[in-house]
Amino acid sequence: MSRSYRKSPFCGITTAESEKKDKQLAHRRERRIVRQILGSDPLRPVLPHRREVSNVWSFDKDGKQRLSGNSPDYLKIMRK
Repeated sequence: MSRSYRKSPFCGITTAESEKKDKQLAHRRERRIVRQILGSDPLRPVLPHRREVSNVWSFDKDGKQRLSGNSPDYLKIMRK
């Protein structure tokens, strides 16, 4: 595995490695709200959607970008 490369030339826009912590906090928030709703009224038919509880625009990474082959750091970034 010492010479493995990425299969697709995409990487995050910001310097954040991942959104793992943001996603964990969003899921915890959603589960907490669902437990509160079910605890107060278990017959309520509609539960909140994940997008209603958290804002994906406030996460660390802003999305992905495609790398061009002309970039001087292309091989360095494509290396795992």
